[in-house]
Amino acid sequence: MRRIITMTVNNRPGVLNRITGLFTKRHYNIESITVGHTEIEGISRMTFVVNVEDERTAEQITKQLNKQIDVLKVNDITDQAIVARELALIKVAVNPTVRQEIYTLIEPFRASIVDVSRDSLVVQVTGEPEKVEALIDLLKPYGIKEVARTGTTAFTRGSQKTAASYKTPFII
Repeated sequence: MRRIITMTVNNRPGVLNRITGLFTKRHYNIESITVGHTEIEGISRMTFVVNVEDERTAEQITKQLNKQIDVLKVNDITDQAIVARELALIKVAVNPTVRQEIYTLIEPFRASIVDVSRDSLVVQVTGEPEKVEALIDLLKPYGIKEVARTGTTAFTRGSQKTAASYKTPFII
């Protein structure tokens, strides 16, 4: 069962290591991790995509993450209305005769070419993970040389969280 868990954390050394260590100790498989600064200085947002056996295990993860010192808020947003995106760079082997075919193929995905060389080109695509996966599948017959993916980053649609919703006070 695939779950998307987001959390806000204090941006301090070792926080990511402690959190991933928690997953490792309990043998939870992390599919992807994204981490970045938020709109509040000193606070970062982490998005984990994890595979768990059942709902009970997902609840355990959330409870264990909430116990971590630098974790301010944890949400399992899998079953909510969310905005989820991923970025992928795909290096495809091409020759001049199939280059135009690749351009035509990527257009419906709103992907773009960000680098061109004699024997390859690099395609950039953003969107939901399923969209990224679909484009990769279409490009496989041309010969994919490399793929770099950011992993899923997501948050819920609608109302924005305010500084007052965090469990520890901080100065804005």
